[in-house]
Amino acid sequence: MKYFLYTLILIYVLSAAVQYNDPDPLVWILSYLVPAGLCYYRSLGRGDRILYFSIGLVYLLWAINQFPPQWEGLMLENLTMKTMNVELGRESLGLGMCAIGMGVCGLMQK
Repeated sequence: MKYFLYTLILIYVLSAAVQYNDPDPLVWILSYLVPAGLCYYRSLGRGDRILYFSIGLVYLLWAINQFPPQWEGLMLENLTMKTMNVELGRESLGLGMCAIGMGVCGLMQK
């Protein structure tokens, strides 16, 4: 299970690394580094379920809030922002991945 956590950490750190050119990079870099740090914390066998489920719930609610009013897809073949709905869709997906990771950490046994 530690390898799964290390994979999540790598995904979150790489996601944070590509946020440098975002209009609000600090928000999104921290949004991905927090779950990376918490996954590392969990890999050490620390933290309780309430912590992970609470943080996961915050990410889930944030993802729902960021979901675009009109779904236009993610347009992954072109990394530039085509429309605001595409950007919101990408942000919502990233936050959803963070929520899932925190849920998995909460379900893990110490």
